[in-house]
Order: sequence, then structure tokens, then C-alpha cells
Amino acid sequence: MSRNIDAEVILETPIEKQHIEIVERKGIGHPDSLADGIAEEVSRALSKMYIEEFGRILHHNTDEVQIVGGQAEPAFGGGIMLDPVRVIMVGRAVTDVGDKRLPYRSVALKAADTYLTNTCTNLNTREEVTYNCLLGKGSMDLRGVYDTSKQLANDTSFGVSFAPLSGTERAALETERFINGPLKKDLPEVGQDVKVMATRIGDELDLTIAAAIVDKYTPDPDHYISVVEELRDRATDEAAKHTSRDVKVEVNTADDYDRGVYYLTVTGLSMENGDDGSVGRGNRVNGIITPFRPMSMEATAGKNPVTHVGKLYNLAANEMAHKIYEEVKDGVHDVFIRLVSQIGKPIDEPQMASIQLVVPEEGDYSKYLSVAEVIADDYLENIGHLTEKVLKGEVKVF
Repeated sequence: MSRNIDAEVILETPIEKQHIEIVERKGIGHPDSLADGIAEEVSRALSKMYIEEFGRILHHNTDEVQIVGGQAEPAFGGGIMLDPVRVIMVGRAVTDVGDKRLPYRSVALKAADTYLTNTCTNLNTREEVTYNCLLGKGSMDLRGVYDTSKQLANDTSFGVSFAPLSGTERAALETERFINGPLKKDLPEVGQDVKVMATRIGDELDLTIAAAIVDKYTPDPDHYISVVEELRDRATDEAAKHTSRDVKVEVNTADDYDRGVYYLTVTGLSMENGDDGSVGRGNRVNGIITPFRPMSMEATAGKNPVTHVGKLYNLAANEMAHKIYEEVKDGVHDVFIRLVSQIGKPIDEPQMASIQLVVPEEGDYSKYLSVAEVIADDYLENIGHLTEKVLKGEVKVF
């Protein structure tokens, strides 16, 4: 095929049958996730501004957001913020066209503040956050490559993903989403900074949850303890929905009630007390961190959604893996996708599109390989659809 698609079968013990598994999910309020979220929201806002002004998205990358933790003094019943959190936005953008100066800084600042306000419900962004927008003009060569009519890759990079998620992976991902979703109406004491670490040995699955507790909703230590216990019980029930294995959940294991040590916060966020965050250090495009599975360390959030393969190829690999798996799952354990680009080459023609089907035993899998190649070829031919999905917020990048 013209798109350099190479499909093969490999004999490998599937993750569900391996003895050990580790999965991490950083919640929406983790400082790394917040950095990702701000970077992505700023990119979307700039993209929409460019479309309104010029009818197309111009060159930009906003994937260098840094969160510098503040300082707080939590207390049962309500504490105070002493020093604000700092959000530093670094990257490149088209700042002017001809004689027209674009309001890129005000657009970026508004997008960042709106995202934090909507995501972190116990954070007063006007008083407890400072912003520094350092977006600069992109280099001439990259802006030359960035021609939306040609759809040329503006980086040499690769994207990686797999399907399906294992029970352990689903448990980690969906438990955090449950805590930061439906559970909030029952336990408003639990802040948005929730991290889930899942470790499986054989058929025993342990989830360690770190959950920032909001002090203004927590009048005393007894109330704190009851919240932690209820969170543990509810999280155990949720995790059990996504795996057939025995589940054990522990919450805030660094607490020491005898010494008066509690994970108590003013804002429900660890970044209030010096925990920093950076784009690309958190979840991959499938929402989790999986050291036992193939994954890219490329930062996806904040990269432009038109020709930056660091974003598009990771998103494409994830969607492609799931599409292929749905068609071949009757005879295949797992699907691994790896897409490699060359700068300046069409994004729909990667230098390599590797498809690996993990199969249970040796045999004739030619029909599965053919199906996989056809799906991959069709997906790459229409890869431009990802841009619109990104702008509408229909795909998650972390």
C-alpha cells in the first residue's frame, strides 16, 4: 500500500494473562493533567480565533505549559491560600498577519482561566492564580511547512496506542472518572486532585488512591475519616464493575491520624502546596499511563490539530487500534499501532504504519491482517477528520 502499512501477527502473552500489571491514572485535578488541559484549551481557543479571522487554523503549538505550585495553610473548617499558583504558558503561535496584530495573548489567558475555573470548583482563580503568557512567534521554516492545503507533517515523530484496555486499566481509568464525576454530588469534600495507582499480582487487584480533601467541607478529623472510608467503599464498588478479579482499595495511605497528618487542602488540589505540573508528564491519549504496554512519551495536549503528528498520530493510533480490534477480536487478543512521520511529508502517508496483532497461537491469520490493513488505510486517508473532532472537544488527549 502507498501508506507504508505493515501488518503482522506476534505471539506474546496478552496482558490479561500476565502475572503482574501496573496502571496509573492522574485525575483531572492533578497538576500534570491541569497543565495538559490548559495547553489543549489554549490551542483550541487560538484555532477558533484563526478560523474566525482567516478561515483556517494558523501555525501554533502551546504544549509547554508549566504549573508552579503555590502555598496554602489548610485547616479543618477552612484554611487560607498564602501564595498563589503560577501558570506559565510557553509555545509558538502566529501573532500577526500583515499589519494586523492578533489578540493571541488575551485569547490564551481567557482560555486558561476559563479551563481552571470550570475544572477546579474550589479554586478562586482571580485571587489564587497568576498567569504569565510567553507565547512567541513560530519559526519561519515551520510556518512554511504549516500549509493546511498541503497537509504536511510539521515534525518527525511517532504515535503509539493499543486496544483493548485490560480490566486493570479500565478499573483505574473509570474509578477516577467516577470519583470526579457522579460521586461529587455525594462527597463534595473530595477535591479534583485524585490519582489512582493500580497494581495487579495474579488475580488480586490493589488500587491506591490519593484524594485531596477540601477543608471547608470537613469540620473535624472524625468527618475526614468518615469521608475517606466512604470514598474507599464507593471506589471499591466502582472498580469491581470493570474487572472480574478481587479488588482492594486504600485511600490516602500517607495519613497518620495519631500524628495529626491528613491530606487536607484548601482547594482540593495538591498544586496549592508546591506540587508542580508540566504538559506531557501525565496520561497518554487513552487516559492512562501503562508501563507494561506500548506507549509514546510525546506530549499530545496543546499541539496544533492540523499537521502536528505528535498530536494526530497518537490520537489516530488510539482510534485505529480500537476500530481494528472490534473487527478482529474473535481471533486476536490485542492490537498495537505505531505510526511514524517525516517532517514535510503528507500526514496521510506515514513513513511507517505498524500494526501488530497479538494472537493466541501460530496459524493462518491472513484474513485478520487484510482487515487491519484496509481499516488503517481508510483511516489514514481520512485523518483530517481528527481536526474537527479536536476543535469540538470530541476526543480526549489525556
